[in-house]
Parts: sequence; C-alpha cells; structure tokens
Amino acid sequence: MINLRKMSFWHWDTFWQENMLILDRHKDMLYFQIQKNFEASSEYTVSANLNLLESEDFFYSFKTQHLPPIVLTCLLPKAYPSHLPPYFVISVQWMNLDKVSSLCSMLDSIWIEQQGQEVLYQWIDWLQNSSISHLGLVDNKIVLGPYGVVVTCSRDKRAVSGSYSPDVDIPYIRSYNDEKRRESFFTSLHECCICYSESSGIDFVKLPCQHFFCIKCMKTYTEIHVSEGTVNKLKCPDNSGCGEIVPPGILKRLLGDEAYKRWETLMLQRTLDSMTDVTYCPRCETPCIEDDEQLALCFKCYFSFCTLCKEKRHVGAACISQENRLQFLQERQGSSHLGEEQMRKEEEMINEIISMKVIKKSSKQCPSCKMAISKTEGCNKMVCSNCGQYFCYRCSKAITGYQHFSEGSCDLFPEDEWNELQAIGQIQAQLFAQHGEFPQAGQLCPKCRRFNVKVGNNNHLFCWACRTRFCYLCEEVVKQRRSALHYGPNGCKQFTDG
Repeated sequence: MINLRKMSFWHWDTFWQENMLILDRHKDMLYFQIQKNFEASSEYTVSANLNLLESEDFFYSFKTQHLPPIVLTCLLPKAYPSHLPPYFVISVQWMNLDKVSSLCSMLDSIWIEQQGQEVLYQWIDWLQNSSISHLGLVDNKIVLGPYGVVVTCSRDKRAVSGSYSPDVDIPYIRSYNDEKRRESFFTSLHECCICYSESSGIDFVKLPCQHFFCIKCMKTYTEIHVSEGTVNKLKCPDNSGCGEIVPPGILKRLLGDEAYKRWETLMLQRTLDSMTDVTYCPRCETPCIEDDEQLALCFKCYFSFCTLCKEKRHVGAACISQENRLQFLQERQGSSHLGEEQMRKEEEMINEIISMKVIKKSSKQCPSCKMAISKTEGCNKMVCSNCGQYFCYRCSKAITGYQHFSEGSCDLFPEDEWNELQAIGQIQAQLFAQHGEFPQAGQLCPKCRRFNVKVGNNNHLFCWACRTRFCYLCEEVVKQRRSALHYGPNGCKQFTDG
C-alpha cells in the first residue's frame, strides 16, 4: 500500500506541480499545499452589502475575471489511503467561515463515498469545478458576506477565512484580479498600434485606459513632447481619440532623470500660468499670490508690488499707463547714469511691454485659464492650447459645440477673412476665364452663376460677384449665421480636399 501511495503522490506532484508547494517530507509523512484557481468562461459579478442593514442603497457590485484561489493544505498520514483520509485545512481569503466550513464537509463526504481509495485528485477537481455551484453561487454571481453576523453555531476548525468586512474583501479581490491580468498580459503576444510590431506584453506599456503600446514607441512619443514643451499633449496616442492622460508613474519609467525633471518643471509652470491669482515678482521672478486689491508680496526678496503695473505698491495712487511707462523707460535708455545691469533689465522691460501690446492686439484670452490665444486663420471656434477649453474667438465666451454660432450671436466665419479669400478666388476665376477654361476646384454661384474658385480645403464659398454664401459640395445657398447647421454632423463636410 505504501508503494501505491508513493506512486499516487508522484502522479499528483507531476500533475499539480505549478500550484503545489511541498511543505515537509519525512519518511512516509507528507505535508503539502495546493492552490486551486477558479476557471470560468465569462467574468464573475461580485456583490457585497456595504453595511449591516439589508438595504439595497448600500449594495455594491463589480466585475472581475479572476478570483483568489482556494488553498488546500494537506498532511498525508501513514495509513492513507487504506484507513485514514488526508488531514486537511481549507483557507479562502474572501469566503466567510460558514461557506468554507461547507467545503470541508463536502470533502468529508467524498472520502466517505470512496473510503480506502485515493481521493486527493477528486478533492482538488471538485474544489476547482464544483465548489461555486455547491455554495449556490450560480451564473458566475458571487455574493460576499454576510458580514457582522453573530456566531450561533460551531464552525469547522479546519476552515480558515480571511473575510472580515467589505472594506477588506473588495480591494483584495480587485487587486488580485489586476495582478492576474498583468501576468496574462505580460506572457501574451500583442501588436503595437503605432509601429505594428508584435512582441510579448513585457515589452509594452499599458495605460490606465487599457490601451497599450510598445515601450520603444511610447519612449519616443513622450521624449518628443517633453523636448518640445508640449506636455499638455502627453495623452493616450490611440487613434480612437481616447485622450487619457499618461500618468506620472509611467512617464518616470519612460523618461530619463533629466527629461523627467524638465516635465515636472513644465507642468509646474503650466499650472502656475493657469492660476488667475498667481503672478511673478518683477525683481526675482518668483511666483506670488495676488490679493483682492491687486497687490502681492514676494516671499523670496520681500518686494511688495502692484500686480497691474509691476511697480512698488502705491496705495491710493493710480497705476502709470503702459504707454507712459514705455516712454519713460525708452528715454532713460540713453542715460549715462544707468549701470550695465540696470540698463539690461530696463531693456527687457521695454521688450516685454511692446510684446504685451502686440499680444493684446492680436490675441484673445481663454475664458478658462486666461492664456492669450492667437488665431491665424479659420473659423471662430477656438480651442485653448493650454487647458483645452473651446471658446468663441469673437466674444471670448466658453462654448462646447457649434450651437453658439447657430443661435446668431456670432458668425462662425469672420467677414474680413472671407473677403480676402474670395478676392483671391475672383482673380483666379478671371485668369482662367481669359484662357477659356475653369479649374476643377470651383463652382458656379447658385444666384449669379459666376464661377468661384475654391481656395484651400474649405467648402464654404463666398461669391466674389454677388456676395452669396453657398456650399461647394451641394451648391445650396447657406444663409448667414446658419453655416453651423449646414455643416453639422448630419450635413455636408466643411473641409475636404479637392
């Protein structure tokens, strides 16, 4: 019988070697542990009541692909399997004692039915494939708890439970599921959506949004944005338009120490620039907090200054205008009493004032972060490059879609820009007419039948002869302030090539 026992265990050791741990082996005594994972074709739905009262208001559910295993610890006595069953302990982290005790009772029943025979394989197979249904948890629906129940009967001493509260069980199950999914991802082959190369998961970066890309592509992607200073564009590069921000932990893995420090500096600078109550000391350029009276105190050099004119505080007196200040500084530049350092600083101040005048004249402030945004061409729907806020360039109001323009308050396309484009179109049309031919990119005006050349890729044409607005694609007249509706999701495309 001993030889049969040894042969049986050799078979188990070979079959379960991935999940088996030999704890002790001495002569004919064997002490080991087996972990059995739950296998299901679909995800489990795990539910738990978050308080002791049976109220559905506190009922929480989530999906999981993997459940923490059942741990079976066994000691094979010398008389196994002829006279005695294995001594065992069942441990489950997320089941309460009643459920684990029920599993122990079922293993006893299997031994009684097959007494004198080898039962370890049957035990393990039953725990893996039938334990969930035995507990009444059908359709892959797992109900944790109940919690806070007073012990009224004796539990099986061979049952060990780590389930005490939903605050412990839910994070444990989710953490285990995440770990198993990472293991599965690392050992599988995947294709990078950027370079289309195939490699194992260990060579990929997986973002919180679950999109993944090879390390080489992500490293190049992040280094380019940090180098160019466009850190606000460090988002998931998936072509679905995900837009999930790449977290700092992943950036630290991809970037070198120097590049990561630059990213931190740029992010801090962008954060400070987006704060409306942050200004900079005109002496040492340290960030300072502006109070309600447009005054600030630098905590580095202790200079107290007016945030409007950047001069020392002048309570009760009006700020000097930028024009007067510029004139004063320009006149001082020729003075021989100024030191070299003072002259350099005042020259920088002159350049800053001139730059600010140009910026104010040629740009609009974002209504969200107050960043100056310039428009070179195109429609009046703008997006802030600093915070991503959409706004109308004409009235500076924050907007979302095109409804603001369809309501008639502002034009989607600026009149002066169309005049310039259509002037070009008129000249081109006249040149082609002189040679008796017309270019392919153009249409006859639906009103005056004059030929209009399409300039660029914009399909919204403005007749140079009768000033009628019409669509290049469908040749229909588009009334003023109705262009946003005509080129909406269900209408013609506003921009096409050719």
